[in-house]
Amino acid sequence: MVYQGYRTTGAPAGAEPRPGHRPRLLPGFGLRGPRREKHVLAVGELDALAFPVGDDGVLVGEDVHRAQPAVLGLFRPGARDLVLVGGVWTAQVIALRAAATGARVAVETARAHLWGPLAQAAGGGQPCVTVHQAGRLGPQGASVTSPVLVVRDLGARPPRSRLSAAPWQTGLTLLPHLGPNAAQLLAAADLVGVQRVSPQEAELIGRVLSLGPQEVGALPALTEDLTLWATRMSRQYVRVVAGLAERRYLGGPRRID
Repeated sequence: MVYQGYRTTGAPAGAEPRPGHRPRLLPGFGLRGPRREKHVLAVGELDALAFPVGDDGVLVGEDVHRAQPAVLGLFRPGARDLVLVGGVWTAQVIALRAAATGARVAVETARAHLWGPLAQAAGGGQPCVTVHQAGRLGPQGASVTSPVLVVRDLGARPPRSRLSAAPWQTGLTLLPHLGPNAAQLLAAADLVGVQRVSPQEAELIGRVLSLGPQEVGALPALTEDLTLWATRMSRQYVRVVAGLAERRYLGGPRRID
């Protein structure tokens, strides 16, 4: 592997420039850098240049061994629907971190007193998080340069959304506990997050997501900061570690609001 510094055109390397002559820089290289010898790496040394990179998306926590970050790919060219059976604290952490990546966050909720302070604190005065009354959320105009996360915090029986699905727009429905239509919501979701639930709720979730007996038995005993993210094909336990700013605005992790 060879890295070569900048060169200019108009004179051979090492030659003295003619009086009044300004060397022309090679296009795309900017200012002329210092002259250095070529830097050569042996094949065995290339690993020293590597650094860990996960999938692109929003950092939602780390694995239970605290060894690898857990990244959630929220925004894609097609619309996505997520369901989180859990507390508002986890949903707010996801919303803040989505906003930190440059996405806009629109919250449709009957609990404006929980989301209003977060919207004011996020974005340094920029309206990156907006709060809307139930049924008052209009089209968001999501695009590849301006993706949108729509959070629906409307209780255990959320009404049908009036918002049409759109590319680069992801919906996150927050269920504090399972309601009568929970099975349909879970089955239709692209991804489901589950925090601590009752044994009866765990049985229903296990049937819908095809979870094993060990996972079903673990759901009623999950700690406040632990979430199981699952599809019918894969699943991962994720531990949320709040940053200093998140703890200042949201407090510590909690399942019950």
